[in-house]
Amino acid sequence: MDPGIDVVVVGGGVAGLAAASALARDDRRVRLVEKASEFGEVGAGLQLGPNATRILAEWGLLDRVIASGVLPARLVLRDARDGRELIALDLGEGFRQRYGGPYVVTHRSDLHGILLDAAAAAGVELRTDSEVVAVRFDTDSATTTLASGAELVSRVVLGADGLHSRLRSLISDDAPVPSGYVAYRGTVSAAEVEHAGSDVVGWIGPDCHLVQYPLRRHEILNQVAVFRSPRADSAASEWSDPDELDAAFARCCAPVRSALGNLRRDRRWPMSDREPLARWSRDRLLLIGDAAHPMLQYLAQGACQAIEDARELTRALGDGPLDTTHWRQAVEIFHERRVPRATRIQATARWWGDLWHCDGMAATLRNAYLRDHDSTIVRHIDWLYGATGDYSGTKA
Repeated sequence: MDPGIDVVVVGGGVAGLAAASALARDDRRVRLVEKASEFGEVGAGLQLGPNATRILAEWGLLDRVIASGVLPARLVLRDARDGRELIALDLGEGFRQRYGGPYVVTHRSDLHGILLDAAAAAGVELRTDSEVVAVRFDTDSATTTLASGAELVSRVVLGADGLHSRLRSLISDDAPVPSGYVAYRGTVSAAEVEHAGSDVVGWIGPDCHLVQYPLRRHEILNQVAVFRSPRADSAASEWSDPDELDAAFARCCAPVRSALGNLRRDRRWPMSDREPLARWSRDRLLLIGDAAHPMLQYLAQGACQAIEDARELTRALGDGPLDTTHWRQAVEIFHERRVPRATRIQATARWWGDLWHCDGMAATLRNAYLRDHDSTIVRHIDWLYGATGDYSGTKA
């Protein structure tokens, strides 16, 4: 039986669109289903390291991403209490040559729109209002059932349905792991902020941090405040408390406290990840993006790893047929290349968050270490951004 569709992609976020467009460019017949009534992304800023921008360049999309975003000058960490600079990474020409691509910050909806256009141009069939309720597998095909009762038959299914993935339950009975931290977000016109600058700045402090960077050709400043909250794991964790934000940053320096006035106070975002899985597949289902490896935000790698997933999946599949033998072989190659690397990033992101939020003597030692190692920081991130093309995560 020829199902007519090679791949059904479940989820219309960055991971789903990146994979769908990459597969369609390889002459796969792809249908993408999204449960929302329209395509779009929630949130504002997104950071793309050279491990992702190299791939976007291969796909012919990087120029559009840069044109709609910003090439920041530096990545900077500052002490949120006294404002002192602790360490900085120059993102200029030397950085781009070392890693084969630039560091770009962009509005999440802009990247999403670029990937959506790319998927449509590649011939992906795009469907909204299509909530998936079940997937079953036969010898040579998979059937995806929608809430409407419609059944979509394909060779394989990609689960790109995010942190709260329904399809992940077919592989694991785990659940999201709350970090105990929540985020408040907001943007403001760059003209309204004194010394908005062109850096990505993280102000790190005890149980809290603030990240700021420009977006949309320096027109707006993106700001995210994250802090430990006693209500982070409660059922009402998304609903804000007007006073908790100011209280969490009360011991911080004036620039940090003044930035809080530009944040939305009507909603907060609990920060969660999941424990790593050894495998992201079952039968003819493969998870990608946050459905496979959700990670905390401290390395700014969520979207980057989704883009890597798309590239490595197409590399593993090559131009072979999606019969049982080739699919299994390709999935094994994909797992070998992707699972160790994504698992390392998940673990490192947790550790990096602990480092940002320490207090007392631990914070004093952290600050001294960062200031003393400013000139050698690059060699410590080669494993993350390295331009060798080896994304397996097996090399430090």
